[in-house]
Amino acid sequence: MARTRKVTVSTDVHGHIAGWADAELDRPVPAEPDPTAAAFFDVDNTMMQGASIYWFARGLAARKYFTTGDLARFAWQQARFRLLATENAVDMSQAKEAALAFIEGWRVDDIERLAEEIFDELMAPRIWAGTRRLAQRHLDAGERVWLVSAAPVEIGRVIATRLGLTGAVGTVAEVVDGAYTGRLVGDLMHGPAKAEAVAQLAGVEGLDLTRCAAYSDSANDLPMLTAVGRAVAINPDGTLLRQARERGWEVRDFRTGRRAAKIAVPSTAAAGLLAGAVSAGLALHRRRRTP
Repeated sequence: MARTRKVTVSTDVHGHIAGWADAELDRPVPAEPDPTAAAFFDVDNTMMQGASIYWFARGLAARKYFTTGDLARFAWQQARFRLLATENAVDMSQAKEAALAFIEGWRVDDIERLAEEIFDELMAPRIWAGTRRLAQRHLDAGERVWLVSAAPVEIGRVIATRLGLTGAVGTVAEVVDGAYTGRLVGDLMHGPAKAEAVAQLAGVEGLDLTRCAAYSDSANDLPMLTAVGRAVAINPDGTLLRQARERGWEVRDFRTGRRAAKIAVPSTAAAGLLAGAVSAGLALHRRRRTP
């Protein structure tokens, strides 16, 4: 069993850039691996209850990276942006700037260390057992399993490592001398960008997308879901549920009643609110540490 640690950045003929990282773990090689099949799992509300950025922010708040007042102020700013925003060029530019503020000046090792700690404390108990079993079925069948998330690819790798998966596809941030520069390499891993990244990964890894599966809770991931041979809606939003029924896709819902309604909060509004708070909170923390 070999321990792997690899980050790959690939550019297609249109100039689109995607990044993926092998999970860092010891894993047995299946007796009869299938080199052409894989499964791609969205993270937020698909693999775990709520949004990974929400729980990451909760962990940072517990470590005093920002105050309650900071959280409320920046949450309001982010709420206003999300309520008014649509995905046009200006909105996506602002979203990129928020992502850059989140990691600028931080060392990769620090982000990964915090992600490991916070995963164990807050994320692990919120992994959907049903989704985890679905992923394990693919692994047991000798197929590779990748997480696909808008989070920085290094954070995605931490989650994949903890879950024993193959690796993660995520947003690529530029790193120089072990620290983030505040510039993205390519686009945020969102919507059509996920489908493009999966296609690039398939080309590099020798996957046949018609033999692959994709899992998501959101209609935003329809490009990825329609790019593979088998799509599964997990805890779907209303639009995805309608699409799944029309297209004859399998639907799995691990939520129940009132519990499902509560879980929907951190996966949507709180995720957006806290993303802004995290970015601002980290900036404040850096300023406060500066002599």
